Amino acid sequence: MCSHTTTGELMDLSTVLYIVKALILGSIFFVWVVRYENIIEEFKYYGLSESIRDFVGILKLSSTVMLFSSDPNVVKFGAATIFFLMIAAVLTHLRSNNPVFKMLPSFTLMLLNLFVFFTTA
Repeated sequence: MCSHTTTGELMDLSTVLYIVKALILGSIFFVWVVRYENIIEEFKYYGLSESIRDFVGILKLSSTVMLFSSDPNVVKFGAATIFFLMIAAVLTHLRSNNPVFKMLPSFTLMLLNLFVFFTTA
């Protein structure tokens, strides 16, 4: 990615990677903590149990924390976990015949985590 900073220098990949990780953290925190009541309703709507909901929430939040590890293997594991959870989310939306706009958040998170996985050294 080529984007310019205020000093006119190119932003390096590690900065872009950190920003992407922060976006992932912010979005998962917002959905799974701030808007948790909405998650409860969505899982009910899709016929998923409370146990599945809690397991997914724990996986997402702990995997998000892993993205900020100094160990690249831990970062990749966290990104891969979120990636596969987002595939499951997209498939759930498709199974329910949801409109495309409802799939965009999970699809976007899927792509962002793919980026993190492949750009982490």
